[in-house]
Amino acid sequence: MFDLITLIKAGGYLAVSGIVFAESGLLIGFFLPGDSLLFTAGFLASQGFLNIWLLIVLCFVAAVIGDSVGYAIGRKLGPKIFVRDNSIFFDKRHVARAQAFYEKHGGKAITLARFVPVVRTFAPVVAGVGNMPYHSFLFFNILGGLCWAVGLPLLGYFAGEFIPNVDRYLIPIIGFIILLSISPGIVHLLIEREERREIFSKVRAFFKRQK
Repeated sequence: MFDLITLIKAGGYLAVSGIVFAESGLLIGFFLPGDSLLFTAGFLASQGFLNIWLLIVLCFVAAVIGDSVGYAIGRKLGPKIFVRDNSIFFDKRHVARAQAFYEKHGGKAITLARFVPVVRTFAPVVAGVGNMPYHSFLFFNILGGLCWAVGLPLLGYFAGEFIPNVDRYLIPIIGFIILLSISPGIVHLLIEREERREIFSKVRAFFKRQK
């Protein structure tokens, strides 16, 4: 869906930090490519297209503010989120998955969720719904922002700096990062029989409509 290199070169810091913000705290941002975007932005910084220090500061700030906005949405809307109708940009199952993740890991879920697509968008919202004390939330929010929004760009930057001809392998590396980031969802799908059945039924219904 995304040509990351073209996107980053065209949109620069604004595009990268905007996507990080949206994926971190806005309910419609769950489909955005956060992990691969951050790594690719770091790599392009090693090639001179961006300043790595400005990049990681903007990404860190966008991630922390984005999570705080998600928390505020949860506090404001509360349980209404769980009864909201599904739409193209919202699925109650995403919220339920984030809630289960939050209940399993407690406060540290806010940090861990940074590395789980979809969950990282909804976890701060669930924390707000659950009235998690904001000072506790902010601590894990900052810790997660440091690990994710600073760590991944630096990883991409050092790969570009120290691995010879890494640009030849950039697409496979990005593909591996995407696969790694969606692997929790794949494992979840393999375990949950009901969700598999629902997805397969939707796929069959789609192809029937195309005939």
